[in-house]
Amino acid sequence: MSSEIWIIDAVRTPTGRGRPDGALARTHPIDLLAGTLSGLVGRTGVDPAAVDDVVVGCVQQVGHQSGNIARNAVLAAGFPETVPATTVNRQCGSSQQAVDFAGFGIAAGAQGLVIAAGVESMSRVPLGSSRPDDLGTGIAGRYPEGLVHQGISAELVAARWGLGREELDAYSAESHRRATAAWESGAFDRETVLPAGGGPTRDETIRSGTTREGLAALRPAFEDEDTARRFPEIGWRITAGNSSPISDGAAAVLLASPERARELGLTPRARIRGTAVVGDDPLMMLTGPIPATRSVLHRTGLRIGDIDVYEVNEAFAPVPLAWAADVGADLARLNVHGGAIALGHPLGASGARLLTTLLGVLDARDARLGLQTMCEAGGMANAMVVERLP
Repeated sequence: MSSEIWIIDAVRTPTGRGRPDGALARTHPIDLLAGTLSGLVGRTGVDPAAVDDVVVGCVQQVGHQSGNIARNAVLAAGFPETVPATTVNRQCGSSQQAVDFAGFGIAAGAQGLVIAAGVESMSRVPLGSSRPDDLGTGIAGRYPEGLVHQGISAELVAARWGLGREELDAYSAESHRRATAAWESGAFDRETVLPAGGGPTRDETIRSGTTREGLAALRPAFEDEDTARRFPEIGWRITAGNSSPISDGAAAVLLASPERARELGLTPRARIRGTAVVGDDPLMMLTGPIPATRSVLHRTGLRIGDIDVYEVNEAFAPVPLAWAADVGADLARLNVHGGAIALGHPLGASGARLLTTLLGVLDARDARLGLQTMCEAGGMANAMVVERLP
């Protein structure tokens, strides 16, 4: 990147359960996103008219999330009509990609102040709503045995890295314990804004009493005879308890060039040191964070040991565990305030949520360098290194 990209601030909603009786189910996703946009500019004191663009990640761009939800949320938030907005989709990494795109515009000198955000209402727009009926002849010819859904990919990752059910459940219980401790200590107070019109005051997806023994009683979620014949190595270890829950939520990040920030009197919390995006095996699908991490470390001239804390999206427990084993990461630095298994995974919002939480962890530990990465459907991943600016 040719010039610095400053992160001024970031906010997120508490996560709601993505089901009809969830605390955010009655909130339209446009209004959910609009609340984070309003909360972000309100907290920073920025005049919305000064924002050059709003880039939003959203995965299921159908139904209530169709028609460029970014622009609709900008209008719903009361921003001037002169503020443009666009919606992007890199599957689960959509809002992390939104941060990248916002940063690229700033680094290129084309823009000075940009909001990157993400939203997903999985209670209103169920998982799979935008899935195509078929993938055409090209993919069918290249992968004649067919691709698989992410639950099976998680089973394949667990099998390849030799991750047993007990290890996966222990990791998942620890995610809930860390998230519970973070709320109780006030660690999430700064990063959360309450949704407009009401909603949860804490992440509704956290189960504070979760234990490894309790998770052990859950049945495998994806067990299937045909799949077992195709992949005999699978041990059927993935359950609802060691997977991220269906969730609703939104998050937003304000980025600026140093020149624009100084002009507006804004103090940065961090700067982006480097980013990377990679493609990987679409069958394994969830292993992309490994090459993405290697790529961003190479670009920044850093080693994994140089990074103080990591945020790796817990789509399924095997993802961060395989990542840590492969890149040599310290589990004590990983998802310090809990991860998506406890905090939820509202698809398009998760990348911005990870960054919001990462900034809070860096502050809490008085640390300098943080890395975030997440797997994405189709075998892709984004990674980013940020440097705290105290």
